[in-house]
Formats: sequence, C-alpha cells, structure tokens
Amino acid sequence: MHATDTRPHSVSPASRSLWLIAGILLIAANLRAPVTAVGPVIGLLQRSFALSAGAAGLMLTLPLLCFALVSPLAARLARGLGLERTLLLALLLIAGGIALRSAGSVAALLLGTCVIGCGIAGGNVLLPSLLKRDFPDDLTRMTAIYALTMGGASALGSVCAVPLAAALGWAWALAAFIALPLVALLAWLPQLRRDTRPAAPPPRAASMWRQPLAWQVTFFLGTNSLVYYVVTAWLPSILAANGDSPLQAGNLHGLMQLASALPGLLLVPLGPRLRDHRPVAVGMSAATVLSLIGLIAWPQASIVWVPLFGFGTGAVLILGLAFVGTRVSTPPQAAALSAMAQSVGYLLAATGPIVMGRLHDASGGWTAVLALCAGGAALMGLLGWLAGRPGRVIKADALASTKST
Repeated sequence: MHATDTRPHSVSPASRSLWLIAGILLIAANLRAPVTAVGPVIGLLQRSFALSAGAAGLMLTLPLLCFALVSPLAARLARGLGLERTLLLALLLIAGGIALRSAGSVAALLLGTCVIGCGIAGGNVLLPSLLKRDFPDDLTRMTAIYALTMGGASALGSVCAVPLAAALGWAWALAAFIALPLVALLAWLPQLRRDTRPAAPPPRAASMWRQPLAWQVTFFLGTNSLVYYVVTAWLPSILAANGDSPLQAGNLHGLMQLASALPGLLLVPLGPRLRDHRPVAVGMSAATVLSLIGLIAWPQASIVWVPLFGFGTGAVLILGLAFVGTRVSTPPQAAALSAMAQSVGYLLAATGPIVMGRLHDASGGWTAVLALCAGGAALMGLLGWLAGRPGRVIKADALASTKST
C-alpha cells in the first residue's frame, strides 16, 4: 500500500513516535471502560427502569452487536479517510454516546450505548492494523502494552463506578467516563497531519472468509469475548447472590479488570522470544475453566477465582489480537482479518449476556450460567491450539501471485 505522508519535516521522528504511542494508548483506554463500567451499576439501572435480568443484559449486548455490525465498515472507511481520521471519528462517537447514555431515559440509555459501541468497533478493528503498519517488528510487545492500558482503564472504571454512583447517581457516574475520549482526542490531533489514505486500491488478496486459519483466530477471539462479557455483565450479581455487598462486588469487578491487564506485563518482555503460542493459549484457557469451576464449587474464595478469570481471559485476548497482526503479511490484510474477527466474534459474544440472563431467570441461580461459560472456555483452549500454530493466513507466495494479477 502506498501512502502519502504529509507530516512536517521539522518534527523529529522520536517526537512523532512518542505522540503516536501516547495516542494509541489513550485510544486503547476507551475500548473497554465505557462498556464494562456498566456492570457494577447494573443493579441501579434495573431498579431505576424496572428491568428484568434479560432486559438489563441489553446494556452489554447492544455494544457487542454494534461491534459485529460496524466492524466490516470500519476497514472500508479507513481506506477512504485514512486510519488517523477514522480513529478520530471513533473517539467522537464514543464521547457523543457517553453523553447521550446519561440523558436519563431508557431510549437515551439504549441509543447512547449503541453509539458507544459503533465508536469502539472502529478502534477495535483499526488499532491492530495501525500497529502492523507502524510497529511491524515489535508487534506482540506493542499489542501487550495497548492491551495492558485497555485493561487498566477498565479496572479503574469498574472500581470507581459504584462510589461515583453512590455520590452522584448512576447517570453522572457513567457520564464521568467522557473524560477518556476527550483526552484521547486531544492527544490524537497531531496525527491528523499524516495522510495515510492509499494512493491506489490495495492489491487483491485471497478472501479471509475462505481461510481456515482466519476462522480459527476469529472463533478463538469470539469464544473469549463470549465468556468474558457474560461474566463482566453478571459478576456483580453473581457475587451479590453469594452475600457480597455492592461495594465489595464492584471492587472485585475492578480487580478482575486489573488482572486482565497483568498478562501484558509478562508478554511485553517475552513477546519477541515467544515462537510457539500454543502452550500459552491452552494454559490460559485452562486457567479460565478452573476459575469458573471454582466460582461454582467454592464461591467463598471469589478473591482467588475472580482475578484468575481476569488473568486467563486477558492473556487470551492479547494472544488473539497478536494473531491478527502476526498471521498476516500486510496492514490491509491485518485490517481485513481484524474486521472478520471482530464482526463474527462479537456477533457470537452478543448472544451471551441476554441468553445467560434469561437462563438465570429460568433456573433461579447462576450455576448453569457458570457451567456453560466453563464449557466455552474449554472450547477456547482447542481453538487456541489451532490458531497458535506457526503460519500465515495468506502465505507470501500467494500474496505475490495476487499482486501480479
């Protein structure tokens, strides 16, 4: 892909790189926290609007549906506007959605949630492509750093949501998260001087949808998202059923988010030396299974099981995002695989909060929900073994032949 770089030559490469990394990390901080902060205050929303558990699950299902539906459009939009301008648009959508969500009505709550989901979808799809383009030799490390930031911001949001709601009410508590996209917008503005729209259409490549490895990466990420978002949505309610107070549940929810970021600390130094990802993928999936079984069999030890769940799913997320970059040859391919993985994966994940909420309503407890999630995590281990094999979705010789046609 040929791109025109119109950045002023007076800006040093080191300064540009620092601003770019800062912008990437601040965008990453917006890709979970505005959604996961809803979990700790979901009980307040249910009481305010008289929502059933299944209806309340919409609060996490709607953004996931938006991730699925908007992801294919994000890569196309970036080809016309450039990565930098499209990411700016994503931040504007997140900020606007946060403001709308706190307007105080059910309609505004749901519509704002959808707008937030559309903005996050853009960041989810395009950041792996941006990393593939600008950090091709340090992809796993940069993916780990941005996943660490994403998890850290999400943890902070989960911990702060309940105290803010107690002091200000749920609407102002959720509105406070508008600070995240606004700060990211300011940091991202210098990148707009860089025009990265392709001068010509990208070369044809074999369709991602016909590649077995692409499907394995997609379902590896999708199964992880399904399990993660079900637990994120309902963990405070699960803990409350075991006797924890809302504040205790919110703190454990935040601890889970923080634990999901910790694998990044390990993968930052280990990433460049990690040649075979299969043992890590299977091991972290097994840790996730163990944590869910533990919540069923020994819920009193939730201080152990909840962080273990966060650590396992966080490591799987980092691996899956790294696969998006390492299993392809070019940034356009990374965007295409990312769009496929986000679209199909989040469509799968979107079924989770509502279906599991209804299962809880029907069964009167959380045991069946946690057992199904444990089964999903076991399947995730098998998919991780397949997706973690060395190789590329489209091999170099195939890529060369498509460029010549």
